[in-house]
Amino acid sequence: MSSSRVYKINVPCSSANIGPGFDVCGIALSKSLSLKVTIPQPGSAASSDENILPQIIYSGLDSDNVPLSPYKNLLTRVALYVLRSHGITNFPSGVIIEAHNEIPFGRGLGSSGAAVIAGVLLGDLLGGLNLDKGRLLDFALMVERHPDNVSAALMGGFIGSYLRELSPEDMSAAAIPLAEVLPEYPPDAGPDWGKNPPLPPKGIGHYVRFGWAKEIKAIAVSPRFELATAKARGVLPDTYSKKDLIFNLQRLAVLTTALARSPPDANLIYDAMADKVHQPYRMTLIPGLPKILTELTPTSHPGLLGICLSGAGPTILALATHNFDSIAQDIQQIFKAEGVEVDWSVLDVDERGSTVEEITP
Repeated sequence: MSSSRVYKINVPCSSANIGPGFDVCGIALSKSLSLKVTIPQPGSAASSDENILPQIIYSGLDSDNVPLSPYKNLLTRVALYVLRSHGITNFPSGVIIEAHNEIPFGRGLGSSGAAVIAGVLLGDLLGGLNLDKGRLLDFALMVERHPDNVSAALMGGFIGSYLRELSPEDMSAAAIPLAEVLPEYPPDAGPDWGKNPPLPPKGIGHYVRFGWAKEIKAIAVSPRFELATAKARGVLPDTYSKKDLIFNLQRLAVLTTALARSPPDANLIYDAMADKVHQPYRMTLIPGLPKILTELTPTSHPGLLGICLSGAGPTILALATHNFDSIAQDIQQIFKAEGVEVDWSVLDVDERGSTVEEITP
């Protein structure tokens, strides 16, 4: 009989800011971050040695850039935050975490959101907490404050989400910035770091799943450079005109229903995916974006439904029903003319969301 139990955690990537849905809409897509978690059972040699910290083995995209200290790795820092929020001071002894990543870092496909969700699920698993999905989302939102990515990654499908207005007694915890909850690779990170963390208020994130027409796939075209979310947010204005806000609200109301209808109406969706809140201001950060947004249409490229930035970019997300290769290759050519190389793939919408299952060792 095995002295360990083995689990698989799978978290899909996500695309946020869909069309006019800035900080509102996200889609879970079929690239993922997966963890194989081996937990020694009570009485085994590994479980009895209190000094054995989790061993992290990382493979896949950007694996060379991932810290393997459990006190510095984002996955395990989030897991430890969840554990310590429930009075569990340390990791169980002798845990092995084998992570495999398919999500490129810094490209607008929710790599950090996936890591946060994976960390929350890992903490829930290691602590035997059995938190419901609403509470899991609360913990994720204490780390990743934008609900569109993490809601989609956790729940799956096409998601609309928001953060609720907090009561005065909840404000103190929720107002704590990320750096105070989970410092970014603190130099003194160790066993005494992050004790007595702030608890998330209950029900801080709310979401709804929209429908999604089965014919629609997502073409993700990712330039080979990273764009920090902080930099992409830094170019946005502090205020917007009433005209631009109405423009986005009108299209968002149409888009959330149009993407669920089968067969999809290409001209309706293409118009409804226009945006005046973030894409116009990020044009200078992504060479080729203005041309991509204006030159590819359902008329010039049959099968195309709409194009938008994925998250803060630089990945371009094109929704389509067919002609995937042709659409991707023409976007690739526009980038190439700007001296930018890309990678692209055709992705399905992940309707399952994040999963945790026990597997045979």
